[in-house]
This record gives sequence, structure tokens and C-alpha cells, in this order.
Amino acid sequence: MMKTLLKPSIYWLFIFIPVAIFLEKSEASAPLIFFSAALAIVPIARLIGSSTEQLATYTGDAVGGLLNATFGNLPELIIAVIALKAGLHGMVLASLAGAILANLLLAMGVSFLVGGTKFHNQDYNVTSIRVYSSMMLIAVISLTVPSGFHILTLDKAALENENALNFYLAIVLLIGYVLYLFFMIKTHSDFFKSEGGGSEEEHGEKWSISRSLITLVGASVLAAFMSEVLVGAAEETGKVLGMSSVFIGVIFLAIVGGAAESISAITMAAKNKMDLSIGIALGSSIQIALFVAPVLVIMSMFIGPTQMNLNFPRPLIVALFLAVILAAMVAGDGRSNWYKGVQLILIYLIMGMMLYFIPGT
Repeated sequence: MMKTLLKPSIYWLFIFIPVAIFLEKSEASAPLIFFSAALAIVPIARLIGSSTEQLATYTGDAVGGLLNATFGNLPELIIAVIALKAGLHGMVLASLAGAILANLLLAMGVSFLVGGTKFHNQDYNVTSIRVYSSMMLIAVISLTVPSGFHILTLDKAALENENALNFYLAIVLLIGYVLYLFFMIKTHSDFFKSEGGGSEEEHGEKWSISRSLITLVGASVLAAFMSEVLVGAAEETGKVLGMSSVFIGVIFLAIVGGAAESISAITMAAKNKMDLSIGIALGSSIQIALFVAPVLVIMSMFIGPTQMNLNFPRPLIVALFLAVILAAMVAGDGRSNWYKGVQLILIYLIMGMMLYFIPGT
């Protein structure tokens, strides 16, 4: 561990943990606290990704991608729970939508670009992409149903029905996610077998299961602590920089919270392990939509000031649908190259600009 930390690497950003704490205690400006905490979370997220990557060496690509997506989403979940306790529902919804957009477009786009600069073409399992794409479309449709209900029933008397709809939808989504896991791991694991050759490059030193788990727990505790600092400064940062809480959630919180799985997906693409790379990026998006979002709805009934409902702003609904359709089109042929990565990154930048300039988002 010491050898890794002493080499010039992303882990040097750990210096921002004491910097962020000092800035918070000295009541510095909100943007300084926010961006220091954000930089501190990046190496923590990478540590979570590294430990799950090591655990994945004991399982295989399908389960490994699932593990990486699950624990890679841990910082995202921690950030969302802390924002939930503060009653920042708009920011939570924005971070959920932003995480899906970042995984589908930015993480997968950079993975294609980085992998494509090292290899002329990279092949992966088309069947798994079709399963991931159909699951993402179902998930996004499910997430936007409560938004449609909210728009059509603006009467305050309908609030009780709206709360009930969101609760029951959360239960259905969780059941759907459990069945998806059963399908992927148990009954149809052959759908998710790797097609690409992969390189001979290994992870380096192989960790024991106990070391991986201890590192994972320690990094998770650090992530929880720094996430509280981050969320505490997020709203004021938006005001100072002239950005809405929605834009802060969609771009900054989503990218920071999803740093672990994004870095892992890019690393796997550079090693020509595209099935694992795509499994992490798309699997993470599915998990956010079918697991993290409904869990937050249920948790909000106990830890937040009011129940959080899945009422996404209309620009976010449009962005989610377009992202799912475009990602499926670009990745659907089972072969990637650097220019496909550029296409996905461009779409992400365009959507980010749209969300920045639309009033009220």
C-alpha cells in the first residue's frame, strides 16, 4: 500500500482531505470547500474501485462488473443520503440523473476513446449490450412515470396518492432489480461472457480478500465523512457561481460520486477488457435507476423532512431518454473505436450546456 501511495498518482489528491477540513473549520468560501472536498473524494472513490477490482479477481467478469458497479456507487449513495437528510431533494434527483448520464455518455465515451487509442477496434458481447440497453430503457421509463403523474396532478390533494405511487413504484423497481441479478448471475450468465481477448496485463500485486474488505470499509467511512463536507457547501457554491442546485447535482456531484466506477471502466478499456468496462458503466447506470433511486425514496420516509418523490425536471427526462437511445445506438454493434468515444463525449457536453442555460434547472 505504501509503495502505491508514494508513486505519483491519483492518490496524491488525499492531501485535499485535511485541506477541505481546514477550509471548513476556518469558514472559507463555499466554492473552495466544495472543490477541495470533491478532489478529496476522487482518490477515495478510486480506492473503493481498486478494492472491488481485487475482489472481482476471485469472481469473474459478470460478477466482477456487478461488484465494481455496486461499491463504485457507494460514494454516490452516501452523498445522496446526506443531501436527503438536509432536504435537498432537487439536488438528489439531479445527482441520480447526472450519474446515469455520466456513466452512459462520459464514462463509456472516455473508455471507448482511451481503448481506441491503444487498439484499432475492440470487440465485446452484443447480447449483453442488448440486455443492458433494454433494462436501461425500462428503468428510465419507470423513473419518469412519477414525473408525469406530478405534472398532470398539480392539486395538493393528490399529494397522498403521489407519495403512495412513488412508494409502490420503488418496491416494484427493487423487485425488478433482484430478478435482473438472478437473470444475470444464475439463469443466463452465458449472455454476459466476454468476447474480447483482453491483454496479458494483470492488476499487479493481488490482494487477499480480507485486505480488500478492510480497504473497502475504511474508504467508505472516509467517503461518508468527506461527502458531508461536500454537500454542506454545495448549495452555497451554486449561488456563488451562478449555478442552480440541479446543475451542481447533474455535473459535479454525479461525476465526483461516480469517480470509482468511471475510473475502473476506463482502466479496463485500456487493458482491452471491454466486456468488463461496459459491464461497469452500464451496470452502474442500471443499478442507480433500479436500486439506488428506489432505496432513496424509501429512506426519505424515515430520515428526511418529507418523502422524496421521483419528480425529475422535464429537461432531465429528455436528457435521460436521449442518452439511453444514443448509447444503445453507438454501442449496439459489439465493436468500439476511439471516434465512437468522441461521439458519446460530445453528446454529454451538449446536454451539460443545455442544462446549464435552461432557466429554472
